[in-house]
Amino acid sequence: MVKGMIEAYFEENSLVKQHLDSYNKFIESGMQETINRVGKLSTNVEGFEIRLGKVRIEPPRFYEVRGGYRAILPSECRFRNITYASPIFLEMTPLFNGIERPVYSDVFIGELPVMIKSKLCHLSKMSKEELVEAGEDAEDPGGYFIINGSERVLVSVEDLVPNKILTTAEEGKEVVAKVFSTRHGFRARCVVSRNKEGKWVIDFPASAPGISLLTVLQVLGADMKEIRKIFTKNMLIQNDVMLNIEYEKAMNYEDPVDYLSRRLSPGQPEEYRLNRMWNLIDSYLLPHLGTEKADRERKIVYLVRMAERTTYVHHKKLLPDDKDHYGNKRVKLAGDLMEELFRYAFQFLTKDIVYQASRADARGRMLQVHTLVRQDALSDRIRYAMATGNWIAGQTGVSQLLDRTSYVASLSHMRRVISPLSRRHPHFKARDLHGTHYGKICPSETPEGPSCSLVKNIAIFAEISVGADEAPVEELLKSFGVSEK
Repeated sequence: MVKGMIEAYFEENSLVKQHLDSYNKFIESGMQETINRVGKLSTNVEGFEIRLGKVRIEPPRFYEVRGGYRAILPSECRFRNITYASPIFLEMTPLFNGIERPVYSDVFIGELPVMIKSKLCHLSKMSKEELVEAGEDAEDPGGYFIINGSERVLVSVEDLVPNKILTTAEEGKEVVAKVFSTRHGFRARCVVSRNKEGKWVIDFPASAPGISLLTVLQVLGADMKEIRKIFTKNMLIQNDVMLNIEYEKAMNYEDPVDYLSRRLSPGQPEEYRLNRMWNLIDSYLLPHLGTEKADRERKIVYLVRMAERTTYVHHKKLLPDDKDHYGNKRVKLAGDLMEELFRYAFQFLTKDIVYQASRADARGRMLQVHTLVRQDALSDRIRYAMATGNWIAGQTGVSQLLDRTSYVASLSHMRRVISPLSRRHPHFKARDLHGTHYGKICPSETPEGPSCSLVKNIAIFAEISVGADEAPVEELLKSFGVSEK
């Protein structure tokens, strides 16, 4: 009975299902969302802009010197040392002084490596007999790529959960509440810390050390006279608030905006200081809450909650968060990694289009969209990262040669999860088997040596969801009368 259930489960669910689902989500919605965020390209040519529209990906093909483009199968890519990739076409609309010109619906912008057995792949629609005729193993689950003839797998990467407050305490030292605020691929580490006396200090990207939390709250719009009302009416919290107000008065400055701008850009002209300060406050301080002026009130509430948690943890009213708890982790699958890489490569493509437009205008050429796009700007960066494993933000070893020692070795490789922590340091707690690994991480499959327990494997029956959009849930909560405060 049990054997029959297990066989039935694996007939419906592939062991590499998590990678296939993640990659399919990326090609169905992830690419379009990345392009929509760019929306419009403003060039250096006066009055000339380019509006970006829908993206379209066609099945894998290859260009023959004699005969042009034709469909290609993975087996041929292996034999001929070529990349199994699909062409990407983007809709572009040129605008001259706000007036639309004819839409270019099929601008070829580059190629995207195709995951074997994904929706784009020719093999996904074949029966077992057709797979054998195409030179494939009928039992091969897919989930990998073919780059320059080599089979490469994108290994899942575990990381701390974004946009969640994690509060940690060190014995006899300060208590820290930090959040990895992530918005559209940009990640900013924002920290509120409380020292032994009870003073709150804030730290965020490009900020100066030792900036008081109350100073930032005032800059965001909180009135110093009303600041006690923003915090919870708890004796422990109110004691810390009063202490920080006394610290603030002792600093003896009149205008918090002028003071903070001088701390962030010492010795600079006033206009530059203020512009840089507001840019840092809006874009680098808790960007997941928004990057507009209207979002500053939400940031006040969020920072207050972070500060309160440090006080509660210090007085042992709350337990500190466990970084090694798997509820505080997220796993980046192949689709997430491809979306990061595509976003990075697409930025280079847009910059190159702007440069080519300036160059064409300087030479007196007609500005035609399809002549401004150099496909190599996108394709080369994606292919290089996947061929070498050197990913964005300095990550290495993300793309690896698929282990073909045996069928089981291949499956194991595609269910591997790596940690971004350094192999050189002990990281005893990170390497320990945690209770929350049960049912998610295999307790025994890990290599010996320096990578021990930093390289893990997903448990045989574990499934990883590809995530969902938060907006509908937020709208539903608001409809029930839930306040953001």
